[in-house]
Amino acid sequence: MKVVGFKEFGDPEVLEVMKLPDVTAGHGEIKIENYASAVNPTDIVSRSGLIKQFIKDFSLPCVPGMDFAGKVKEVGEGVETGIKVGDDVMGMVMPAGTHGAYSDQLILNQFAVVRIPKDVSYIEASTLPMNGLTARLSLDLLNLNKGQIIAVTGGPGAYGGYVIQLAKADGLIVIADSNEQDIGLLKSLGVDHIVPRGKNFTEEVKKISPNGVDGIADGALLNESAIGAVKDNGSFTSVRNFIGEPQRNINFTATWVSEYNCDLEKLDKLRQQVEDGLISLRVADTVKPENAAEAHRKLDAGGTRGRMVIDWK
Repeated sequence: MKVVGFKEFGDPEVLEVMKLPDVTAGHGEIKIENYASAVNPTDIVSRSGLIKQFIKDFSLPCVPGMDFAGKVKEVGEGVETGIKVGDDVMGMVMPAGTHGAYSDQLILNQFAVVRIPKDVSYIEASTLPMNGLTARLSLDLLNLNKGQIIAVTGGPGAYGGYVIQLAKADGLIVIADSNEQDIGLLKSLGVDHIVPRGKNFTEEVKKISPNGVDGIADGALLNESAIGAVKDNGSFTSVRNFIGEPQRNINFTATWVSEYNCDLEKLDKLRQQVEDGLISLRVADTVKPENAAEAHRKLDAGGTRGRMVIDWK
């Protein structure tokens, strides 16, 4: 099988196409012919070597990637989810060594795989699983009730966009920060109040909610500078392991999507929410496997709206 990976940490140029032995589905597993792999910030963390801050014994070579969409080629004994050969599916991969979504073949636990939404391409579907589950987990950790107020930083990004749309589906009031060029995008995602992006996040949020918001999903990694926007007894969740100093009885959590690995019910609900028009899928651009470094360079540079995707077809 063909994969994209790296044998040493470094700039995007360390990515290369490699050949690995073909794989076969075992008991309770599904084999997928992969057609699309989304490129995510976590892939940058791995490739650059920043991953060693979180996983000391991280091994090389590595095949990164956490999102895929493709077609079922083989179903192992004991699979009971109704998935069959020929189905168009998507799912989340937890990378380990050379097992990552940047591959044209994948073997996954049956509960990590669901059908792609109707009338959605493989490219579009590949942008949903990990980012959508991460957003869902953040909202579950914040544990807000219908009518409460959430502030989302980094709303134009894939994670932030999913948080916004899922929060609206949950009946929450959403505040998000934005620069001028992203205001239209945020409005299309359903944001109720937009504040200017910049150093005065807390002050701007409190112009709308004077006592602070009930929760913050911090996709832009504002960290300490955003805590003041949370009301006493509120909630704050981050996507890069940040935990604030104890204060004002705020519930601080870090969103680690591994908690929702193989959560078939939650992933399939995301599929249904796409079909119901509650979630929109955004693709920034596509590259072929041989040009994966280009996708990493664009993501490194910042400002992408939607996900870069590796097209294996």
